[in-house]
Amino acid sequence: MDDAPRVSCSRCGREWDLSYELDDLGVGNQAIEQFALDHKRHTGHFPDDVTTWFAECRRCPEGSEHLVRHAAERWAKIHARHTRHSVAIEHGIDDETTVVEPADAQ
Repeated sequence: MDDAPRVSCSRCGREWDLSYELDDLGVGNQAIEQFALDHKRHTGHFPDDVTTWFAECRRCPEGSEHLVRHAAERWAKIHARHTRHSVAIEHGIDDETTVVEPADAQ
C-alpha cells in the first residue's frame, strides 16, 4: 500500500509505515492505535504524537493510561466504585481535569 500512514518514534530513532497493520492484521482505521499499543508493550513508551488519557487515583498510587477517553473513564469509575477513592482523568493535549467521585460510580 503506497499511502499507508507512517508513525515515528524519536526515542527509538525510527519510522514505520503501517502497511503490515492494514494488510496483514486487517485492523483498518485502528491501525495507528494498534501500532501505538504494540509499541508501548514492547518498548515501554508510545511513539511520537500519540497522546493518552490518564486516570490517576487521588488517594493511592493506582493509575491507568488509555488511548481513548471512554476507557480511562471506565477504569476511573470501576476504581472509584471498588475503593471509594476519587480519580482524576487528564489528557495529554489539554489542561482540563475531570474528577470521578465514588458517589458518581455507584
